[in-house]
Amino acid sequence: MPSEASTSERPLALVTGASAGMGAAFARALAARGHDLVLTARRLQRLEDLAAELTQRHGIEAVCVAADLGAWEAETPILDAVRARGRHVDMLVNNAGFSIPQSFAATPWSRQRDFLMTLVVAPCALAHAVIPGMVERGHGRIINVASLAGFAPGAAGHSLYPGAKGLMIRFSQALDAEYRSQGLKVTAICPGFTRTEFAQANETQQVMDEAPRLLWQSAEAVVEAALRANELGRVVAVPGWHNQLAALLLRYLPEPLVSAAVRRGSAKYHLET
Repeated sequence: MPSEASTSERPLALVTGASAGMGAAFARALAARGHDLVLTARRLQRLEDLAAELTQRHGIEAVCVAADLGAWEAETPILDAVRARGRHVDMLVNNAGFSIPQSFAATPWSRQRDFLMTLVVAPCALAHAVIPGMVERGHGRIINVASLAGFAPGAAGHSLYPGAKGLMIRFSQALDAEYRSQGLKVTAICPGFTRTEFAQANETQQVMDEAPRLLWQSAEAVVEAALRANELGRVVAVPGWHNQLAALLLRYLPEPLVSAAVRRGSAKYHLET
């Protein structure tokens, strides 16, 4: 992972939350497509292991930046690392995220604030930083990892999650409306149950494991769907027929019916302690 100015002519992809799960899957898929990478997450050793693997396997360059996107102006050291190499971001993948299964006031505000910084502020800040250069070059790609929950009404637990993911969907649509004609392609990918470390991190793994296998997708399948949708210029993409059906029901059934069903179904994912 050289630190001097790069002379690579390969496109550069910036992937947040790249140390595991869908972030690592995005990194692997993009490296296989010939992209250089800027990988960022909190766990530097994991990033470095992944970067070494991809550099050796695909002959690309990978730069690792340890960053906590919950911090104020967390985007600054990431963008500084890009500029230090004389590079620009050709593709931004806003993937980093987590959820809080406890009730809103039962969780310290600092944790809720970190959630908003990570899932809302940092993705918007990174997009705001890279879009002008994309427009100037007449080409750019942005993938925002949203969720099927972005179509759902709020329920007990994960209080801010549907709102944050819904914002990523609407934000992607707004960026598409503003910048498609200037060469940008923006996609919000909205997966359902995906095999990652996500549920383990928020301590709902045991409950999640009870979901039927039919509902689950691999991180790799979701990533391939996201990249394919972005290349085709699709702004909102829902991978998997079962998730597409769920999205239709969430969007078009009467809201009282949807709200009642979501509250019943999500109750087991709400942790009070």
